[in-house]
Amino acid sequence: MARYAYVNGRYVDHRDASVHIEDRGYQLADGVYEVVGVRDGKLIDEGPHIDRLDRSLRELRIGWPVSRQALGFVMRELMRRNRLRDGLIYMQVTRGVARRDHAFPTTPVKPALVLTTKNTKHLGVDPGPGVAVKSQPDIRWERCDIKTVALLPNVLAKQAARESGAYEAWLIDDKGCITEGASTNAWIVTPDNELVTRQTDNGILAGITRGTLKKIAGDLQLRFVERPFTLTEARKAKEAFITSATSFVTPVVKIDGEAVGDGKVGPTARRLREEYVRFASEGEAVT
Repeated sequence: MARYAYVNGRYVDHRDASVHIEDRGYQLADGVYEVVGVRDGKLIDEGPHIDRLDRSLRELRIGWPVSRQALGFVMRELMRRNRLRDGLIYMQVTRGVARRDHAFPTTPVKPALVLTTKNTKHLGVDPGPGVAVKSQPDIRWERCDIKTVALLPNVLAKQAARESGAYEAWLIDDKGCITEGASTNAWIVTPDNELVTRQTDNGILAGITRGTLKKIAGDLQLRFVERPFTLTEARKAKEAFITSATSFVTPVVKIDGEAVGDGKVGPTARRLREEYVRFASEGEAVT
C-alpha cells in the first residue's frame, strides 16, 4: 500500500516528499511541530494539541499556513489515505522559504506545512515491565515551552540514554532538579504518596498527555502537586513514570541503573495508565 505525506497543499508519495533547500526549518530550525496520537482510528486530545500549535506559532511570530478547520481536514484525509488506526500524526510548520538570513524575511513568505503519519502497535492497559532512564545535563535553551524543531540537545541526551541501555533521558538543571525527559514529561510518587511533576514554565514543554493526567489525577482524588523535584528525590521515590503522546503512561523502574522503589511497576502508574487508555479510547473514529 502506498504511503502518503502532505506537503504544502499536496498529498504526495512519502518516498517523494521534499521541501525546498532554503526552507527556514531546514536551514535555521525556524519552525514548530506537533504530534497527535491516534488510537482505534480516533485522534487523542486533538483540540489541546492544535491549541498548543497555535501558541508555538504565536511565540515565534509565524502565521498559520492554513485555517484550523482545514488542518483538521488534512489530518483526517491523511489518516484515511494511510489507513491509520493506531499511531501518530506529525505536523510541522516553518516560517517558509526565503534567502538564508538569520533575521525574518523582509518580504512576506507563506509558512510551510508538512504532515506525515506513523503506524505504532496498539497500546493497551498493560504497561509492561517498565523502563530505565539515564540522567543527563539539561543544556537546552530557555524557551523549552515552545515546541520547536530545534531538538539537537534532546537528540544527544536520548542517544546517550540509548547507548547506556536506557529508554529515556531525564534532564537535570543547574539546581539538580529534573526538568523533563528528552521527549517526555517526568513524574514521581513520593514515599508519602504525593504525585509530583514539575510545574509548567519556560523550562519544560506543557505536555498534552501531562495535562490530561492532571485531570485524571483530580478525578481519582490523588494527592497531586506541581513543583520541582531533584534527582536524589526521584531515586528515593516509591514510583516514577513518564508521559507523552507516544508513550501514554510508562512506568520508570530504574534511574541510572538503580531500582525505583522495589524495581517493579507501581499501583499509581498502573492505575493512571488504565484510566488514560480508557480516555484515549473515547471519541469518534475518523472514517
